[in-house]
Amino acid sequence: MSILSFFGCGKKAPEYPADTLTTRDGTQLTITFFKHASLSLEADGKYIYVDPVSGYADYAALPKADVVLVTHSHYDHLDVAAVEALQTPQTEILCDRTSAEAFEMNCYTMRPGSVATPRDYLKVEAVAAYNTSAGHLQFHPKDREDCGYILTVGGSRIYIAGDTEPTPELKALKNIDIAFLPVNQPYTMTVEQAVEAVKAIRPAIFYPYHYGEVEEKTDINRLVRELEGVTEVRVRPME
Repeated sequence: MSILSFFGCGKKAPEYPADTLTTRDGTQLTITFFKHASLSLEADGKYIYVDPVSGYADYAALPKADVVLVTHSHYDHLDVAAVEALQTPQTEILCDRTSAEAFEMNCYTMRPGSVATPRDYLKVEAVAAYNTSAGHLQFHPKDREDCGYILTVGGSRIYIAGDTEPTPELKALKNIDIAFLPVNQPYTMTVEQAVEAVKAIRPAIFYPYHYGEVEEKTDINRLVRELEGVTEVRVRPME
């Protein structure tokens, strides 16, 4: 399915791949996939954008954001111009402490373990996101306090991991309905690590994301094969 909206003068908004699911309380939730780590969630006409980046979507032509989440300060996750294209005076921004500097602290500054309720329909829990493999620690150091987020919408728990490997904090998560885990090298998870992470948290639905844009291609077909019978793997065009 695709989101299709119309704006003034008959101009049609851009279309992007999307899935519509039903949350635990019966709310219709639409997840729209832009590219790489950029996506949005819509429920009851409320729009939550994750890591919007201008090169991945025409954000000025999309519905305005009620909430924007930024996982960390790398260029393919933090783009102030994209946030500004989505922003209204009522938009709430939640981001890690490094990205908060780009917004002059006019945001919810999230640190691993933080919990926020920016709207009555949305709870956000921050989860530590960092590298653990030797030779990769500089990409996402633990002490920078990058974040992944668990969003509770309509009673369902949606984990958007940001850039991370299978950390103890990740593997300890429980009751995850939908998980977005990054799978590209050398910056985030290998296929083996993604399989390990999925087997640890057992989401009902797993979306690989944050793959592509690097020389070493992610073997998505292998990832799907190795998780057969473990969870439902949904591959969407995020490259």
